[in-house]
Amino acid sequence: MKPSSKYCLTLLLALAPLSLRAQDGFGPLDTTPPKDLTSQQIVDKFAARESDFAKAREYYTFRQVVKVDTINDDNNKVDGEYQQVTDITFTDDGRREEHVVFAPQNTLERVMMSPADLQDIEHRLPFILTTQDLPQYNITYLGRQHVDELNTYVFFAEPKVIVKNHRYFKGKVWVDAEDLQIVLVNGKNVPDDVRPGHEDLSPPFTTYYEQVDGKYWFPTYTKAEGNLHFAAQNGALSQDVHMRSTVRYTDYKRFHSTATIIFNGEAQPNAPDGKPAPPATPPATTTPPK
Repeated sequence: MKPSSKYCLTLLLALAPLSLRAQDGFGPLDTTPPKDLTSQQIVDKFAARESDFAKAREYYTFRQVVKVDTINDDNNKVDGEYQQVTDITFTDDGRREEHVVFAPQNTLERVMMSPADLQDIEHRLPFILTTQDLPQYNITYLGRQHVDELNTYVFFAEPKVIVKNHRYFKGKVWVDAEDLQIVLVNGKNVPDDVRPGHEDLSPPFTTYYEQVDGKYWFPTYTKAEGNLHFAAQNGALSQDVHMRSTVRYTDYKRFHSTATIIFNGEAQPNAPDGKPAPPATPPATTTPPK
């Protein structure tokens, strides 16, 4: 995202970390070591489940609703807004497509959306940690914690090495102790680019997941809010921009077709596990803040 005075930062907006805020539905953190499995065994198992989920999600249609506001702190009112509603679907011959179905006039004036912002929405806010990703990260076991009705393992993830032109997640990850899949994340994308004239900053975000098909936990809601600080340069004064962002991923549905699905230029099997979608069950969920 590019402010109007030569600065650059990503879409992600500041949200106080969960560890620093009182949260309804969050029990105390039990830091004793796990009993039945080692922490590394838990990591390996949930990463394998995330790998299965990453493949399965490629066969689901859904709607992505993005809303980004700048806030006037003098009256606490919205003074600029970006919205876009996109449907991720398949064609009759099994090709994955994105259709923008609603995009009103962009009224953001103090910042501008950039291609990096859209990449964050699509790939980094709905965080998935697969077996293939594990070698890039140090994963530290923090303990067990009840979140709403769920019993979860809590980990801290951070990149081992920062590779140029690559971005990584850094923060807390909550994993359902029964399904061994991510149900909540709170952190930020790193690294930040702080070069004058090329600022690319990534404040914290929180993403909630919901079990929508009786098998996998899907990212359904991301929220963030905070003041983004732009440093003074080239005679321009420093400034803070108060921003608020939500991203919703809704209407997940399993795609079924006798045609061969083409994804990223490669033929895929018609279903990730060769089985029909499971019957509908009441969804499990972590509760987003109101």
